[in-house]
Amino acid sequence: MSDTFRVALTRDFLKSDGTISFGDIGLDRLDRTPGIEWEFLDEDTSPIHGDQLRDYDALLLLASQIDAASVPENGRLSLIARFGVGFDNVDIEACTRSGIIVTITPNGVRRPVAVAALTYLLSLSQKMLIKDSLVREGRWHERMDHMGTGLIDRTVGLIGLGNIGRELCGLLQPFGMRILASDPRSSTYHAQQAGAELVDMGTLLRMSDFVIVCCELNSQTHHLIDGDALSLMKESAYLINVARGPIVDGQALTHALQEQRIAGAGLDVFEKEPIDPDDPLLELDNIIVSPHGLAWTDECFLGIGRNAVAAICRLAAGRLPEFIVNPEAARHPGMRDKLRIYAERHQPRSERSES
Repeated sequence: MSDTFRVALTRDFLKSDGTISFGDIGLDRLDRTPGIEWEFLDEDTSPIHGDQLRDYDALLLLASQIDAASVPENGRLSLIARFGVGFDNVDIEACTRSGIIVTITPNGVRRPVAVAALTYLLSLSQKMLIKDSLVREGRWHERMDHMGTGLIDRTVGLIGLGNIGRELCGLLQPFGMRILASDPRSSTYHAQQAGAELVDMGTLLRMSDFVIVCCELNSQTHHLIDGDALSLMKESAYLINVARGPIVDGQALTHALQEQRIAGAGLDVFEKEPIDPDDPLLELDNIIVSPHGLAWTDECFLGIGRNAVAAICRLAAGRLPEFIVNPEAARHPGMRDKLRIYAERHQPRSERSES
């Protein structure tokens, strides 16, 4: 094994001029850490080919796909540090079989995504989009026709009470709203600690004035919000999705909005991305949309990058990183040996010689 811990970054981090799309993402720590070298992959491919990764110990991954053929056969690759919290672009089973740890960066996105959800809630409640158009289109006199929705004593329902959901609970506290949450992984105690009431999905949909989707996408949550779920919502209620597009049945949502069976929606994500410009959803005036990037701020990307780089540096020092998606990979027969080698290599040369 090489004495250098080599790190690759997927080339989709770069703009056409060769600069990093997101500004400062904390790569300076890699430069400051002895024994680590990093570089961008030569090609922007998706899925990534296994031979592209054979000479690296870790991969900092943006949006490129990782499938079974992406796993190099020589067994050197030890870590895929996903830049973000979604990992639907990674074949987790293939990585686990090969002893490749996959990490995510929940601390980096927790506050920015929660703020994005709150931004949608406030914009929808105040009818910001239509009030903006009233001014631009010279329809000032119509402002009395578009009263907003006050928030005190209204109910917001969170589908998912993980990192982002709990952060959102804290942001919502000053608004005097009742907070409901539905999450099979949470407990009544943990919900109460966050300031929410744990209820079943049906109760949440029926009682909420704002329904916010902030759960992960998996086989259980795909089309969790379908036509039947939407039919339970109040006609005055709004749906907000800052998680993943396929959690909501896009066609069912379009019909519900067209027929005004719900008041409106705020969507940062879609079933197909980018959404087709001719999609009938975009013809509606009771939705606000953004390109899966409302949470994209300097704070967000620096936080994500620092979390991902921290995972890389921990492994390079022979320690397991935080926020591992597939803990089984950490128990792979080859991982213990790799950790020992990384730890020994991380020691000062004087200590190595003494041992």
